[in-house]
Amino acid sequence: MKALEIKKGIYWVGAIDWDLRNFHGYSTELGSTYNAYLIVDQKIVLVDTVKHYMFNEMLERIKSVIDPAKIDYIISNHTEMDHSGSILDVADIAKNAVVVCSPNGEKGLKKHFKKNLNFKVVNTGDSINIGRRNLNFLLMQMVHWPDSMATYIPEEKLLLPNDAFGQHIASNERFDDEFGWDRARIEAAKYYANIVLPYGAQVGKVLEAVSGLAIDMIAPSHGLIWRSHIKDIIALYKKWADNECEKKAVVVYDTMWHSTEKMAHAIKDVFEEKNIPCEIRDLQSSHISNVMTSILDTKYICVGSPTLNNGMLPTVSAFMTYMKGLAPKNRVGLAFGSYGWGGQSISDIENIMEAVKFELPVKGLKVQWVPDDKELIELKNKIKEAVK
Repeated sequence: MKALEIKKGIYWVGAIDWDLRNFHGYSTELGSTYNAYLIVDQKIVLVDTVKHYMFNEMLERIKSVIDPAKIDYIISNHTEMDHSGSILDVADIAKNAVVVCSPNGEKGLKKHFKKNLNFKVVNTGDSINIGRRNLNFLLMQMVHWPDSMATYIPEEKLLLPNDAFGQHIASNERFDDEFGWDRARIEAAKYYANIVLPYGAQVGKVLEAVSGLAIDMIAPSHGLIWRSHIKDIIALYKKWADNECEKKAVVVYDTMWHSTEKMAHAIKDVFEEKNIPCEIRDLQSSHISNVMTSILDTKYICVGSPTLNNGMLPTVSAFMTYMKGLAPKNRVGLAFGSYGWGGQSISDIENIMEAVKFELPVKGLKVQWVPDDKELIELKNKIKEAVK
């Protein structure tokens, strides 16, 4: 378990979580990494740590470079336990280390660990000289927690933004050009869609703040390090932060006796007839985090459920709650479903769509019992009129 030198005197010393498959509701089919970075200068700096159960892996990598007792600073860019989980273990070894964090980071770390560490609180514009390098700090509140911040090393043109620009990927490759842009882009999109999406306004401010910085490497705290596709990933973050949507559709549904399923496929046919690309996602087989990845840059969001016990099917209710929290903007919504005698599921979906300010060009797309050909044609005609 050796460290990997990413720049002269700067090392990746993180851990690879090959078996991670769920990250608080996010399906991580490729696992993840917890990236920590060791900077060797007149002062020794560790930027972020790893989940508690991967501490020994990180420690062995640090030991391959220096004696960990010599660490002078532990930078905590983010309080969440996948990054701060080993801070106490490091502090027990590096007994004189100073924990550098944001004002909210200090509050969060004290609440997490119930311990008053040797804190140094920094704000945007603050800097620490460690020898030939300087560590400059930028608060990134709500990207994606109130405590989040980035560390920038101007002498290295290196940005360490913690969760920003991350991806959940476990791999032996450490850099974007080793793994491949196409695959890295998909995982970066999934990460943004399921973690960062609600904070587009805050992301926009951060992108503006870093636009004047010279950057030739972005080293996030999950996944790959960006060195060849920096302009590409920043451009995508700008697009996602602005909630720019392409003229395409996603049809999301669950079904009991295939009636809502028939409606879903009829709706998909309408979009295809209008030459609008359309994905169809059955919630019995599609994980909600993968559905959100499809929604990230999609204009038309169609959600269907039959009525069960005066409401949505549990799978659809869970998806709608998840999507509401992620709050995609500038979307057009269509709610549909079959019912026996109540039909409340459709209005329940519409209420959530209205809560996140979707445009609803047509309401009440419901069919009682099993839709016949005439009813499906009527459904299609309503949607043809609504979709421009």
